[in-house]
Amino acid sequence: MSNPIKDKDFDMVSTLYHASQGANLCSQFSRDAESSSDQEAKAFFDRVARQYDDIAQEAKKLLKDKL
Repeated sequence: MSNPIKDKDFDMVSTLYHASQGANLCSQFSRDAESSSDQEAKAFFDRVARQYDDIAQEAKKLLKDKL
């Protein structure tokens, strides 16, 4: 029986999922740092969250174009 989902499509969905999870976690970490008055850590987590979000947005676009 053939798998209807190609590996590359699954890989893209998995990347989207994990990037979204990373963005959500880093947003939580940022709030934790802010509540501890650690602005340096907050800025770091905000930057990482934006990078994960950029990756997730790119994956969404690629999936929309390919599926």
